[in-house]
Amino acid sequence: MKKEKIWLSPPHMGGNELKYIQNAFDTNWISQYGSNIDEFEKSLENYLGNSSYVTALSSGTAAIHLALRLLNVEEGDFVICQSFTFVATANPILYLKAIPVFVDSESLTWNMCPDMLEEAIKYVIQQGKKPKAIITVSLYGMPFKVEEILNISRKYEIPIIEDSAEALGSKYKGQLCGTFGDLSIISFNGNKIITTAGGGILISRNAAAKKRTLFLATQAKDDAEFYSHSEIGYNYRMDNIAAGIGRGQLETLEKKIEQRRKNHDFYQQAVKNNNDIELFSAPNSDFYSNYWLNTVILKNDFLKENLKEKFSQNNIETRFLWKPMHLQPLYKGYKFFGDNLSGTLFDTGLCLPSGTNLTDDYRARISNVLQNEIY
Repeated sequence: MKKEKIWLSPPHMGGNELKYIQNAFDTNWISQYGSNIDEFEKSLENYLGNSSYVTALSSGTAAIHLALRLLNVEEGDFVICQSFTFVATANPILYLKAIPVFVDSESLTWNMCPDMLEEAIKYVIQQGKKPKAIITVSLYGMPFKVEEILNISRKYEIPIIEDSAEALGSKYKGQLCGTFGDLSIISFNGNKIITTAGGGILISRNAAAKKRTLFLATQAKDDAEFYSHSEIGYNYRMDNIAAGIGRGQLETLEKKIEQRRKNHDFYQQAVKNNNDIELFSAPNSDFYSNYWLNTVILKNDFLKENLKEKFSQNNIETRFLWKPMHLQPLYKGYKFFGDNLSGTLFDTGLCLPSGTNLTDDYRARISNVLQNEIY
């Protein structure tokens, strides 16, 4: 009999989601208006602190798109973007017919390399323009090198869009990810640490930016009694049912972070005696990761060729690391700054099951593959 599937990062309901969904039905707010949206935004603003103004949207991708719009990115503008990320980080640049410039990772956090970032900025300035924005990512829940990147941002007066899609609850020196950028985003896709069955948020630093975000996210309707539109807008608002799921999920966030971090402790023990497997971990105490996904680097060719298949034979889902943007066919020909560290990580890395509902039985099956079946 085939064993039950162990998924990489499945949704995990917290208990009160149905209560808030039922409230949407009871009040007949089955739309992009309603108390669930208002309360979800308020709860996130309280959680994040640091002058965070939250707008609930249909996806994290929509949030990045609107962040670029808020920064007046237009056709022909340059936007510097971390290469090692999911494609949704970069695609909104092309939505606006702007020009992405990709920056490689550094080895400690796997996120944007400050040295390569500065080289990229200097290159763009030599083209006669200053970059309109820098998009940096906290990959797999690991905060980027916040101080170095922010110092460069301030030096050249280029705003930061902080892609914390995977990093809700992660911290740098005690401050939550999602609060460092001029604009920040978080995703609530089905595989994230909490979900709204899709969805995301744009986090701005003042009420005016939040008002502008909401305007663009609801078709940019002018202040008139009839439907009048002076600029292009989008249907990007989160709906009241999705926000109800989010309210229930948010109530269990701290427990989910604790569970993800316990998964990391489990993997540390599972691979501690194997010199051919290196678990990606926080470089020091300044970095507090939610360990949304636990990832490993495989140090010999046999493991690279066989470990994923061994997991698959045991009905355990794994996934390769993100293929960097500068290696994607879609982005062939765009400028890239770095030594292809991200490409090496892609070639040698693997994501392991990291869900908050990982049971002791599941851990035993995973551990058996890692310790007994890989050679």
